[in-house]
Amino acid sequence: MYESFIRGVRLKKIDEVLYPFSIPAVRDFESIDFNKPVTFFVGENGAGKSTLIESIAVAAGFNAEGGTKNYNFSSLDTTSSLDEKLTLVRGARREKYGYFLRAESFYTTANYAETQNILFNDTHIHEQSHGEAFFSIIKEFRPGLFIFDEPESALSPQRQLALLVAMHDLVKQGSQFIIATHSPLLLAYPGASIYQLTSSGVDKVEYDDVEHVTITRDFLDDPARYTQRLLKE
Repeated sequence: MYESFIRGVRLKKIDEVLYPFSIPAVRDFESIDFNKPVTFFVGENGAGKSTLIESIAVAAGFNAEGGTKNYNFSSLDTTSSLDEKLTLVRGARREKYGYFLRAESFYTTANYAETQNILFNDTHIHEQSHGEAFFSIIKEFRPGLFIFDEPESALSPQRQLALLVAMHDLVKQGSQFIIATHSPLLLAYPGASIYQLTSSGVDKVEYDDVEHVTITRDFLDDPARYTQRLLKE
């Protein structure tokens, strides 16, 4: 049976109404279980995915802007207080390696790597394109705990599929992934748990019921008809 590094997250009872507790999905959930090697958070912009994923990463000991637990820098403190209200339910295993990959602050994370002379794929990170740099980091991963915030933002569809392969290789070695994404390609990872964040809270859903998936499928079924209807409306 699979044993997660982080078995779940619990939200302490709160009375606050200011951000981030003004976000319904953040305010209303009580617990989320991570009983699969791969767990996804999905939802519309502003639903709270990045806020929740950042808070889990910080509670797990990662730098708020990304990197391994050894990355110690801060360019601008915009971290919410949500991590202080979360309790991580730890499994029996403890990760020896991990990485918080965050698209929003990737540039500052890359700057820190440059100052520390950290190479990826034997190359300085700023000597690569955004997508190449993302994937160079991923190729350096060792088995462990990985928390991603919208990794697809820098990756072409082909590279997203390559990411699925890389994830699967690491999962087979005992790794755990917690990912916030909009990508129907990444969400298709077999057997993954998918939590959808909405104005009603956090609900576990099946792949075919994810709004991002149904909209993408409807569009690709007949792009001309879809755009004609959309632009007419």
